[in-house]
Amino acid sequence: MVRRASWLLVAVGVVAAHAATFETPLTFEASKILSPGSVTGPHHKVAPEVSAPHYYQEFQITSDYGAMRAEGRTVLRTRLAEVDALERLKDVSKTEIFAKAAGGAVLNVGKSVGSVVADPKGTVEGMGGGIKRFGTNLGRKAKRSADSVVHDDKKPDGPPKSAEQTAGSAANSVLGVNSAARKWAEKLHVDPYTTNAVLHDALVDVGKIDKAGSIITKVVLPVPAVVSTTASVGGLVWSTDPEALRKRNEASATRLGAKGEVVARFFRNGNYTLTGHTRFMEALSAVPAEGRADYVDTAAEAASEREALFFVESAEMLAGLHKAAPVTAILQDSRALVARRGTSAVVLLPFDTVRWTEPLSEASAEIAGRAKKELGATALEIHLSGTATAAAREGLAQSGWQLKERVTDGLTVSPAE
Repeated sequence: MVRRASWLLVAVGVVAAHAATFETPLTFEASKILSPGSVTGPHHKVAPEVSAPHYYQEFQITSDYGAMRAEGRTVLRTRLAEVDALERLKDVSKTEIFAKAAGGAVLNVGKSVGSVVADPKGTVEGMGGGIKRFGTNLGRKAKRSADSVVHDDKKPDGPPKSAEQTAGSAANSVLGVNSAARKWAEKLHVDPYTTNAVLHDALVDVGKIDKAGSIITKVVLPVPAVVSTTASVGGLVWSTDPEALRKRNEASATRLGAKGEVVARFFRNGNYTLTGHTRFMEALSAVPAEGRADYVDTAAEAASEREALFFVESAEMLAGLHKAAPVTAILQDSRALVARRGTSAVVLLPFDTVRWTEPLSEASAEIAGRAKKELGATALEIHLSGTATAAAREGLAQSGWQLKERVTDGLTVSPAE
């Protein structure tokens, strides 16, 4: 009996020691995690080393239109689609048909190589560099004061700047985008409200030249090489007036049961583009489950563009989950979106990679307890759009979670190639 007790103590000690072994940040080789066409294209190149300090892989890109950083595979896909769009727009602007229709007006697409070399930092910051990383908190919402407001993370304090200086931020991405610019964005299959400053400026310029939208009917643009994340709500953002689209989104939030103060706070959060707000509301509206209004409140606290995209993609994964089988409730006061489907609680994580860390260990244990108590779940699942390390798989299994990787239902494009 003493020998058996000793063996149990040793076994418990081994498990505890293993559970306490957390992983350090990961690095990857771009050539091993991306398709050859994503690593190197005719107008871009992704740096060989890819870091993953938290849940997203960070890609450094050089292109004919400047340097940029993409935090996450879906952002990388978007940036590569935008490089492709800029090149197609540049090519068509040089055609005789465009020149005649434009009446001699010249469209300048992108910065010159000289300006990129002279101001590499400014170029990177204008195209997705220097933004705040996604935080590690997957648990309860942050405590905030009643009058707190979340501002655009790329909009500095101080005197207001010109439209040209602020166009790269989510809050100001709608500036100068007229109906003609939206038609060109549709033809290019890109987001008319992109925070890519170079593409934004090109769309605004072509919109000014083609005010009536008649030039675009006379030119032929090649089919895009890369699918953009805008495709899911393209019909709305390309064809609808911005103000009308805002009102539609606000009405959707109200129908979900969100209170007026929550609706106001969510839509004045400058870390969402108009397209981001639209993607979020369309996805959440497709799932008639308890707790949707609370998730609007949660998403309103996004403190960066990357966090805003996390909430958008979580909502899209929820819509994909519900399409397969009905979702009946959503766990309230949780940054990670947890849905009840049947007797299971399903956590939806639109992450590239998950490693075993102390915050993940704590969050998985906390969410497991709450899901059982508050949602009445008897089974626990995690749906991850990317992949997990062996240690993360084992740690989550010990916490009672069944992990499903590469689940991309609902997402416009897959973050895992």
